[in-house]
Amino acid sequence: MRALILLAIATIVVVPSHGNQDAATRTSAAGEALRVTLLGTGTPGPSIDRFGPSILVEAATETLLFDAGRGATIRLTQAGISLRRITATFLTHLHSDHVNGLADLWLTGWIPGSFGGRTTPFRIFGPTGTREMMSHLEQAHAADIRIRTVDEKLPVDGIAIRATDVTEGVVYEQHGVRVVAFDVDHGEHIKPALGYRIDYGGHAVLLSGDTRYSQNLIKYASGVDVLVHEVMLATTQQLASPSVAAGMAHHTSPEQAGEVFAAVKPRLAVYSHLALFGNSTNELIRRTRTTYAGPLEVGEDLMQIDVTTSPVVRRGQSLR
Repeated sequence: MRALILLAIATIVVVPSHGNQDAATRTSAAGEALRVTLLGTGTPGPSIDRFGPSILVEAATETLLFDAGRGATIRLTQAGISLRRITATFLTHLHSDHVNGLADLWLTGWIPGSFGGRTTPFRIFGPTGTREMMSHLEQAHAADIRIRTVDEKLPVDGIAIRATDVTEGVVYEQHGVRVVAFDVDHGEHIKPALGYRIDYGGHAVLLSGDTRYSQNLIKYASGVDVLVHEVMLATTQQLASPSVAAGMAHHTSPEQAGEVFAAVKPRLAVYSHLALFGNSTNELIRRTRTTYAGPLEVGEDLMQIDVTTSPVVRRGQSLR
């Protein structure tokens, strides 16, 4: 087992991050690869170390955001990404921790400045209910939109919303980048809930969204280079709490995630949306290793992964 783990880890290159990168450096580094940035790896609970769930995927001219949890705009700024650069946003489901950064992303991206200045409509895709939610956001912020349009003469196209409710299948295809949505199992009453697969240039990454162990996810993950999966870690004592047990019933344990990784055999498995209940990442890895011996990273905010034959991992700058 130890030999297998060492061999698997040897296929990953890990380098430190040196903070923001300009566009030329970013393009050169990514080349024809997909680049994944974990913007927020946390849960509904407020944390200065792990912001709300949000993942950025860059490929060709596409800059795609998956979920917009708490602080997504801050992490995008730290990663050197202007909000106007977001080509499209995709939602996995409509739990508040996955969407409570949406208004900030949409509105602040319209305001002039190096951080914003969007002049084209805000495009968003998500499960049934996405269009309705966005129409209510427009109503909620109607005064701000009216004031800035008249007072600051901001372009109306820049605040327009183009929202699309999607179901399983290809939902986006531009410049050789294809995004496929698929159903996952986040619990009986949380439907629809989606994961996403992104393909470009012969490489692929899959984002699990929130889910229990899912055979459908395994099917859609066939042949992916990088699999980013959620996880919840609770001890036997913690599971005696009804609230913890209820949460565990909607998420994936380390052992179950390991089974998913072992079935898919990605070049790199990555944890995000980590619900650890105070348990250590070492314990998370230990329990995962009972069912999976391949390449594994515990995600952290601002971690970047260049999705190539040998994925390159860059850890984010210190947030302390």
